[in-house]
Amino acid sequence: MSDKSNEAKKVTRRTMLQRGAGVAAIGAASALATTVSTPPAAAAPRDDASRSRTAALPSAVAGVGIPDSKLARKATAFARNASSETLFNHVMRSYVFACLLFDRRGVRYDRELVFVSAVLHDLGLVGAYQTPTERFEVDGADAAQRFLTEQRMPADRVAVVWDAIALHTNAGIATRKRPEIAMISVGSRVDFTGYELQEIPSDTLEEVLAVFPRKGFKQEALDTMLSLCRTKPMAELMHPFAEVGRRHIPDFSVPTVEDMLLAAPFEE
Repeated sequence: MSDKSNEAKKVTRRTMLQRGAGVAAIGAASALATTVSTPPAAAAPRDDASRSRTAALPSAVAGVGIPDSKLARKATAFARNASSETLFNHVMRSYVFACLLFDRRGVRYDRELVFVSAVLHDLGLVGAYQTPTERFEVDGADAAQRFLTEQRMPADRVAVVWDAIALHTNAGIATRKRPEIAMISVGSRVDFTGYELQEIPSDTLEEVLAVFPRKGFKQEALDTMLSLCRTKPMAELMHPFAEVGRRHIPDFSVPTVEDMLLAAPFEE
């Protein structure tokens, strides 16, 4: 191939990547404005089977206490109504796993704050709370912030919940923060990947899974990741979900970190 052709290819590729990055930046600004001015519509009513899931949570699971404050009950009802049963069970397991691990380590933490953060941490995976371009963690953090502000939770506590949710997929950062933030990352990671699962006794694990069964969590999670990759691909820019998109979606257009580096408009 001639030098001229190579240069033309580089320019075309660089233009495409820069345009993609620009779209992401513009979209993020637009999404922020939308989040501030017009919150997403409330979740649509779920089917009869889902609405029937109104039984109160147990007071404890595997020795882990379930908060029963007014705020905890409202957060539970909110998440339950918005989520599939599979997703709701995941957020509950995330809470229990986090408490089991941190209790064994003798860490002190605010149980209600951890519970509320855990039960609301995946709202960004629910269509009603998704913006066009934000990462799902930010969508979820914003949805939780709106809900908790409506419940008159003090702003400093809401800020902790926002950080816990927004950072929960980045264990390298979240685990360096206060326990209430670290626990959402650790608990959800145990349930998603099995990491540190060996620290939980088998009989304890069996009890957790009996109360909050997985119900096809792996397939639902994969389907959700692919849906996000298809519906708002630029939100997955430099996000772990992008790797899922590249594996399963032909011609997935989201650039890699290497692509972005090489497309930077510097002559070298």
